Amino acid sequence: MKQQFRKLTGLFILLLFSQICFGQGQATNILPDWAFGGFVRPEGVNPIISPKPASKFYDPMSKALISWEANDTFNPAATVRDGKIVVLYRSEDKTGMQIGTRTSRLGYAVSNDGLHFNRKTQPVLFPGNDSQKAYEWPGGCEDPRVAVTENGTYVVFYTQWNRKTPRLGVATSKDLVNWTKHGPIFQDAYKGKFFNIASKSASILTRIKGDRQVIAKINGKYFLYWGEEHVYGATSNNLVDWAPLIDETGALKILASPRKGSFDSDLTECGPPAILTAQGIVLLYNGKNHPGDGGDKRFNGNSYCAGQMLFDKNDPEKYVTRLDVPFLRPMQPFEKSGQYVNGTVFIEGMAWFKHKWYLYYGCADSRVGVAVYDPAKPAPPDPVTAAAE
Repeated sequence: MKQQFRKLTGLFILLLFSQICFGQGQATNILPDWAFGGFVRPEGVNPIISPKPASKFYDPMSKALISWEANDTFNPAATVRDGKIVVLYRSEDKTGMQIGTRTSRLGYAVSNDGLHFNRKTQPVLFPGNDSQKAYEWPGGCEDPRVAVTENGTYVVFYTQWNRKTPRLGVATSKDLVNWTKHGPIFQDAYKGKFFNIASKSASILTRIKGDRQVIAKINGKYFLYWGEEHVYGATSNNLVDWAPLIDETGALKILASPRKGSFDSDLTECGPPAILTAQGIVLLYNGKNHPGDGGDKRFNGNSYCAGQMLFDKNDPEKYVTRLDVPFLRPMQPFEKSGQYVNGTVFIEGMAWFKHKWYLYYGCADSRVGVAVYDPAKPAPPDPVTAAAE
């Protein structure tokens, strides 16, 4: 009798625990100790950057006065300079009918608290009559990721879009305003073998040194994760010229790929600069959900959610594991409406600032949002609902 009572008591406790963790069709999203989070959207702040039709810019290519950030402002990079957060965000004018047909330029916004921003009226990186116009006109400069060296040189990786082939380009600066363009990052490697391939989304390896997030070397070289569908790698000695990792056949070496039935079933697109930690290298990335049977039915088809991967801290090519569910997903109205109605939180910028992590992301390819992670007081991650968003 006592044994039966103990079994019944144990079953009751199990059912109660299950109700707490999974009640009402929800599954608890518990982050492993190597991952970053949970992130919280500050109340009453988002979106932090929205289109501003009043901003005018004399475009040297069309020789016309352009409302350069009138249509959409999204996909931001972020870093720290002089005790302030600087966000470089992609802006689109109204010269085309849909995404990819307008011209993109990079705007500049600065903040004392990481939440409230002042913006420059002029873009800081844009197509011009320069050495890069063949790669950047008429599509423009898109989707930046930025990081800084220990000596204070800022390096931005961005997509050069001429409406023919997207290429990863790189530029350097000391003040985040005046940039020197160095061109496509793969133009010289392997005698130009990968110069004309489509390349996007570069996440350079960084680490925390002292109280600064700076670009790091591993095994004597700079390391870069990149790619839109798969995750690839590349190395460099000078931050400008990069050699993609290749396999024994000479093809691009795939480090990670989409997973069938998961939120990242269609794409695994690299996000903000990767971070070297005691547990390993954490790569935050954007997972696109397949719209058909191959996707995760809990999320909209073609939606973008944010994930995290772990790579070996001594071997950046060695994939270890990743989150099974996203740590950030479209939830707010402005993350599900706009230029990309399937829902998008597209992470590109994360900065270590005042002992917290500030994550900046594109909202439905239309606006910029922020979420904050305080390691001293981590918030519980959002539960993942069983029903589609």
